Amino acid sequence: MGISFRNSAGFGKRMEYKLIGDMLIEGLDCYVPLVDDHGVDCVIKKEDGTFIEIQIKARSKDVIDGDAALFAAITHELTDNFYFLFFSERLDIMWILSSKEFLDECVTNKTGKNAGKHSIWFNGNRKDSNGVKKEYCKKQFEKYVCTNFSRFY
Repeated sequence: MGISFRNSAGFGKRMEYKLIGDMLIEGLDCYVPLVDDHGVDCVIKKEDGTFIEIQIKARSKDVIDGDAALFAAITHELTDNFYFLFFSERLDIMWILSSKEFLDECVTNKTGKNAGKHSIWFNGNRKDSNGVKKEYCKKQFEKYVCTNFSRFY
């Protein structure tokens, strides 16, 4: 049985709430905007009283092989106190990048309908010792892998 539209359409929002819930459990003060028209899914008040904005991007375990951590057509300009939280359900890996880190690492489309938009592809695909294709985190992105939200403290 394939993915129903209802399941695929709501995946991103469900993952936002799951990850925000994880942040709350970790003790962060999270605020969720009522309107999502600036690409901000969560605002965090840090211990020093400053605020950071978070955009959450998640990929389902059901995406095609090789695309477990491909995030494409992202509109973004350099923004202080702004972070991306990327999550791959299939790889069960979370990457956290600041606005600057994202812009330094991403590819920007030069032409076509997505000209000016950004993409980042955290995973590669290779065969294991048994000849089975396996997705993995590319080496240059390992430094952004996070198992908690300490980058937001």
